[in-house]
Amino acid sequence: MSYQVPVSDILHTMTHIVGGCDGEGSVPDLADGTVPTVVEEAGRFARDIMLPLDRVGDRVGISFSDGSVTTAPGWPEAYRRWVDAGWNGLSAPVEYGGQGLSLLTQAACSEIWSGANLAFSLCPLLTASAIEALAEHGDSAMQQRYLPKLVSGVWTGTMNMTEPQAGSDLSTLRTRAERADDGAFRITGQKIFISYGEHDLAQNIVHLVLARLPDAAPGSRGISLFLVPKFLVNPDGSVGERNDLLCTGIERKLGMHAAPTCTMQFGQNGGATGYLIGQEGRGLNAMFTMMNQARLAVGLEGVGAAERATQQAIRYARERRQGRAPGDTGPEASPIIRHPDVARMCLTMRALTAAARALCYLTAHALDTARTAIEPAERFAAADRAALLTPVAKAFSTDVANEVASMNVQVHGGMGYIEEAGAAQVMRDIRIAAIYEGTNGIQALDLVGRKLGQNDGAAFDREVSAIRRTTERVKAFNGPGFGASAVRLSSAIDAVEQAAAFLRDGLRTAPGQAIAGASPFLRLFGLTRGSAALADGALGSGSQRRIALCRFFAEQLLPAAPGLAMTIVEGAGDVADWQAILGEI
Repeated sequence: MSYQVPVSDILHTMTHIVGGCDGEGSVPDLADGTVPTVVEEAGRFARDIMLPLDRVGDRVGISFSDGSVTTAPGWPEAYRRWVDAGWNGLSAPVEYGGQGLSLLTQAACSEIWSGANLAFSLCPLLTASAIEALAEHGDSAMQQRYLPKLVSGVWTGTMNMTEPQAGSDLSTLRTRAERADDGAFRITGQKIFISYGEHDLAQNIVHLVLARLPDAAPGSRGISLFLVPKFLVNPDGSVGERNDLLCTGIERKLGMHAAPTCTMQFGQNGGATGYLIGQEGRGLNAMFTMMNQARLAVGLEGVGAAERATQQAIRYARERRQGRAPGDTGPEASPIIRHPDVARMCLTMRALTAAARALCYLTAHALDTARTAIEPAERFAAADRAALLTPVAKAFSTDVANEVASMNVQVHGGMGYIEEAGAAQVMRDIRIAAIYEGTNGIQALDLVGRKLGQNDGAAFDREVSAIRRTTERVKAFNGPGFGASAVRLSSAIDAVEQAAAFLRDGLRTAPGQAIAGASPFLRLFGLTRGSAALADGALGSGSQRRIALCRFFAEQLLPAAPGLAMTIVEGAGDVADWQAILGEI
């Protein structure tokens, strides 16, 4: 179950992949030497505090009684230490007590914490997203009252979207908000699948709740966002009386046993007091500020889990001896990593994890640049890039995590199926990441339906140009090692452009065909962008190990690109004819 913080890989990605294109000076916290110290300290907290509680949380889980959730032994104390160490406000605004570091630095730490203890790290993830939404859309009084406590971690945050009849389709939400004489609102309704909706870690829980006003327009346009605290807050900022909301149950899940997933009931006794965030009827705009932050964070959950699974597999494959590998002549059985199929799996895990990390860090850097760049045009282009990459970072990285976690079990063989080995827990815990914060299919629809053509496709075209520049740099590299990387990358970006042209045309003429190709296109784009990122890192560092990893990815994984393009361009009819195989409804 041990996990070593991959400091070298993290700093390599930040310096040579993210910073390599624009120079270290454009990467906040990197040029002044802040990053290595923060990463080392985050790793120490992960190793000493979070990691030892991971197995405890999985085995003991949580308990529920009379509306209250009790977390696993040691968790409240660990959370207090988290707050005392100041980790909750790493990238939060300085004016509310945060440290104001970059989202890129936050991304590196989020990966580390997810690798050490996925269930624990989910709670701060949600709080960080709530902070983002309030900082962007809350009024001054709300920000002054709630943000300092959320930034410190003394209070935690949640997002309340899903209802029994409304999973991903938010237009069918039924939770109601009634205007009250005191200027607040009274919230009534039920929400399900609310992560950390109730727990014993923090003094107060600040719920961000989607609801409808009586005169709201139908569909998603009529949804507003409200802040609904577990305990009302007194004028002096202290915690007051209990609000009219209650956790009525928790879910028993495949994984993430230590993270409470709650059913929340609002307004059993007249209505929970809530406060409007932003404008009436514009709740989804505010919520998506929170969601986009969370989607990148979930992608980083995937990176952390994939890194942990990769480490487990490589460690076991080096230690486990069985059979005689080709070329081995010694008296003992060979370490299984010397068997080509096992080596192939371990290399695939390492390569996919590195590509996922690069995609997430590039997205975080784009978000940073959109906030801090001096020139408006640079901020706009960076925001455009972040919007394009966010669904890819979330979906590609969590798909990779599920694949890598499964390969980890396979490398372990029969032991992987046994809980004590630890591989099964990683596989169980990370499975949800491809589902929550918008399923990966929804991310693909967002990429193809919205982001591919935004601003006349400018962000996508810039990304294609960047990949082609990388391809030319690989071709011009004066030294051995890259093999067919440039050829494979060139073929892949051709496939991306071919598929994108088909999809853009299809959205105008045959939307069903375009939608059918959305998930394969996200995979195609993720593989190609990830491969180019690994090439940038290899070129920047000159490391033979990085070059070999780039070559493995390009020659072993990237050949899937033309086939994915073929699926997109020629396979839509197969999906449309689903009834011929699956039968009538």
